[in-house]
Amino acid sequence: MTGEHDGLRLRRAQSVTRAEEIQAEEQKVRKLQPDKPCHRPRDSLFSWTSGFNNFTGFVNWAFLLLSIGGVRLLLENFIKYGIRVDPIQWIYFLSGKDQSDGEHPSLILLLYTIAPVFFCLITEKALSVGLIPNNPGMVVHVVNLLVLVLIPIVAIQVKDGFSLIGASTVSYVYSVLFLKLWSYVQVNMWCRIDRNLRSKTTLKRQYASYGQLPKSDSKSSTNSDDLEDTEQCLVHYPDNLTLKDLVYFILAPTLCYELNFPRTSRIRKRFLLKRIFEVLIGAQLIMVVMQQYMVPCVKNSLIPFSNMDVTLATERLLKLALPNHLLWLCGFYLSFHSFLNLMGELLQFADRNFYSDWWNANNIDTFWRTWNMPVHRWALRHLYFPLVEMGYGRNVGSTTVFFISAFFHEYMVSVPLRTFKIWAFMGMMGQIPLSYLSRYVEKKLGDRMGNVIVWASIIMGQPLCIMMYYHDYVITHFSDALEDFSHV
Repeated sequence: MTGEHDGLRLRRAQSVTRAEEIQAEEQKVRKLQPDKPCHRPRDSLFSWTSGFNNFTGFVNWAFLLLSIGGVRLLLENFIKYGIRVDPIQWIYFLSGKDQSDGEHPSLILLLYTIAPVFFCLITEKALSVGLIPNNPGMVVHVVNLLVLVLIPIVAIQVKDGFSLIGASTVSYVYSVLFLKLWSYVQVNMWCRIDRNLRSKTTLKRQYASYGQLPKSDSKSSTNSDDLEDTEQCLVHYPDNLTLKDLVYFILAPTLCYELNFPRTSRIRKRFLLKRIFEVLIGAQLIMVVMQQYMVPCVKNSLIPFSNMDVTLATERLLKLALPNHLLWLCGFYLSFHSFLNLMGELLQFADRNFYSDWWNANNIDTFWRTWNMPVHRWALRHLYFPLVEMGYGRNVGSTTVFFISAFFHEYMVSVPLRTFKIWAFMGMMGQIPLSYLSRYVEKKLGDRMGNVIVWASIIMGQPLCIMMYYHDYVITHFSDALEDFSHV
């Protein structure tokens, strides 16, 4: 009997197909039995081997549970704080106007951006006609860009009357303008070098072909005529050095300059109206979340954070995480979809690849490559690839990209707060080891856990940074009295 069972096991182990055939035969035999069998080999649905993947009901349950929790927090906030939304304050914030002061320092700095743009264009025109040698001209550009970055630092630090959001708007606009002018200068430098190389090559060809009879080829001449017609429709250097061209680039939803941007044939009015509606509604939603939820949470975190009460500070951190994350998601959609598509439609700018599917990122590297395509494209084109072409390694290029990104993150936080710390800088530089960790988790535990690491860093990292900066801001500027700052 034992030998028969051993032989049966050996025969089943020899072929999976044979084993399946035997099981199928057993099932047929069992169905013919009078006990009416109802069991068959199968796994529980929660087992990985079951192959079941339809969890739509759980998604609906999670959404309903999240909605109930959100409504509870909404009622708790209204009962505790009342209605805190004040649209009038946004006018003062955005303009930088104090109620007791008639000046508008933020608007003045925003209007001043015309000066470095115009100065950059004049310098490029002088370089294109040879009035300024290349090296001194590039020094002039570097000085212009450095002054552009330093102006908000000095003005906001010295001049009173800047509101927090007004100063933040100035820092953001100056940072974007710096990146755009960097691209404008570098692209025109590439075109200038290419023009000089082409002129030298043309002279050499003319000298080599002197005295030779030209060869006629109808097919090649037809192709060359088509190519010449296409080239005549394009703008060539230095014909692009006009104020109209530069203003279009400054307003266009991109950081990378080109002589000939892809353009759409018309403006879609319905699409434009939808984006305008989204911008208006999204701005109001962001205002509500900030004034009604985030400001009270941040203020309540000051004392436990100062006293290093880990338990209470963690509770405040978790409480701030939800409205902050909602604000970040709304800000992403408002900025990268609504506003950039609005500007692209108005300017008939055809490249609308402003973001990719960052929500599916399985590691930190993929997230930073997909969530902000204009910055990612600028970093590759004007930092990473030039450094690699100069002989530096890929690690040096990646570290440089993160360093520049960390600098501007710190710049857009510390300058408006007038509190020069390094938390945002360290947070961005900390993305380098975090990327190694996320890739390790992805490799060992799978794509799903790598995606969880990405979401966890987004949800928890930002409120922690906000609490740290608010603490340092109050300690730096209001160390004598920790009171209710309604103007923040």
